[in-house]
Amino acid sequence: MSASASSALPSPPIPSEGITQTVPPVNTESMYSSPVEKVPFRTWIAVIGSTLGAFLAILNIQVVGASLADIQGAIGTGTDEGGWITTAYLVAEIIIIPLSGWLAKVFSLRTYLLTNIVLFVILSAACAFAQNLDQMIVLRALQGIAGGVLIPLAFSIIMTRLPRSLHTVGMAIYSVSVVFAPSIGPVLGGYFNDNFGWQSIFFISVPPGILMFGMLWYALDRSPRQFELLRKGDWTGIALMAVGLGSLETVLEEGNKDDWFGSSFILRLAIVAVVCLVGFVINELRTSHPLLHLRLLARRNFGLGTVANFIFGFSMYGWIYLVPQYLSSLQGYDAQQIGGVLIWIGLPQLVIIPFTPKLMRYFDGRTLATAGFVMFIVGSMLAGWTSANFSGPQFLGSSLMRAVAQALVMAPLSAVAIAGIEHEFAPSASALFNMMRNLGGAVGIAVLQTFLTKREQFHSNMLTENATLINEYTQRRIDSLTHYFLSHGVSDLAYARHEAIVGIGRAIRRQSFFMGFSDTFIMQSVLLVAALLFVILLKKAGKPSGGVVDSH
Repeated sequence: MSASASSALPSPPIPSEGITQTVPPVNTESMYSSPVEKVPFRTWIAVIGSTLGAFLAILNIQVVGASLADIQGAIGTGTDEGGWITTAYLVAEIIIIPLSGWLAKVFSLRTYLLTNIVLFVILSAACAFAQNLDQMIVLRALQGIAGGVLIPLAFSIIMTRLPRSLHTVGMAIYSVSVVFAPSIGPVLGGYFNDNFGWQSIFFISVPPGILMFGMLWYALDRSPRQFELLRKGDWTGIALMAVGLGSLETVLEEGNKDDWFGSSFILRLAIVAVVCLVGFVINELRTSHPLLHLRLLARRNFGLGTVANFIFGFSMYGWIYLVPQYLSSLQGYDAQQIGGVLIWIGLPQLVIIPFTPKLMRYFDGRTLATAGFVMFIVGSMLAGWTSANFSGPQFLGSSLMRAVAQALVMAPLSAVAIAGIEHEFAPSASALFNMMRNLGGAVGIAVLQTFLTKREQFHSNMLTENATLINEYTQRRIDSLTHYFLSHGVSDLAYARHEAIVGIGRAIRRQSFFMGFSDTFIMQSVLLVAALLFVILLKKAGKPSGGVVDSH
């Protein structure tokens, strides 16, 4: 938006520089050095219970992804159409995340959260009984709506129920759901699928879901419903956001498969997404009761932290997409073996994350996040030399490096980004921060899919140019393979020579994929440098004169 256009927009009472806040300002330094305040036991139960919900919602994406091929076969659908089993969940989830804070006010946090927990558990189990693709897509979309509610509300509960001196502890607990669930998901999905059948993966969430319901039933106080907010609702913004985000997510999920803008369907959806999302931003800046307070992004730490969180999601979810693709397509690993590789990203975090709050008492959160992103970059680079001899064991170094990195980034980055956010704007901050991380994951997978395809094609073309039939080395290789086939049961010379040429073609394609994966892992490191720069630009929020939060 141009400067003249933005200046013409009326400014509703949204937090910005010079706006006196209604709650005490935050001194970020006190987050690391102030005495720890005592918190009621029920509050901790609420924090842990809600974080368990976020964990299950994120876990559900990964366990289904690990078993997608078997699910597609069971309900009689192909790979292309079966992709909607995942897409339906992700589209619904990313639409509901920004709405959750407002709907929690309308129906009360307790009622809204408990209702969606019940729906999530029931719908999770119902997916196991789907008989065809249509039923599965509907159930997964509804499950995504219920699951998407659990992610931002856990973040909001930490921001609003814990004192600021304990936000670091709360963020450490929350980071278990965000960074551990994606890592452990393929492990659980592969194990349950291989040993108990694909239906079992949908029951993984049922026992902990029941436990979560009991915890939050006990821990959350009743509060009045505010149905009058429905009359003041930003319905234009809701409609624009839902259509825009839904279209964008579908474009990202289906674009590479449908040749991006070569498909009229993808092109139309992309236009709808751009028009609606631009309209949404304009609407949010103009309306007096916005669904999301986008001006929070003008605050230096929250804005930069949210962008860094976007890249964090890009890398985290992109890695969990790339490694299984590499191991299954080039090394022949099954789902359970892939889980055995990815577990080395998940398990170390369970050891490291509990110590993160203590580290944040002695080190600036920006320092920890910076160290984390540096380790992210190095961890990605370690996997940048793939070859026929580079399989599961060779991922150990990069997995351990990234495990430490994710533990060092998530909680400190969240704590620094939300420092200074007033309680009344916690729902918007939570929605924006979590939505951008999930959107980063969707964008990351789409970009990495396309980048890998293009780099494989590039290397294939380069190798093919050097492997012409007039090349002396190529001729010797064809003769050698022809002799091999003739000595192993092939009697026809022409057919043996044909098989030799086909074999060389397969070898070229396989080698081009190795090189493409190497380029893609390295590309991740390059993008992580951008996130590192954003973290370096973060500042420690102080307590300015006049009791106003520093928004720069």
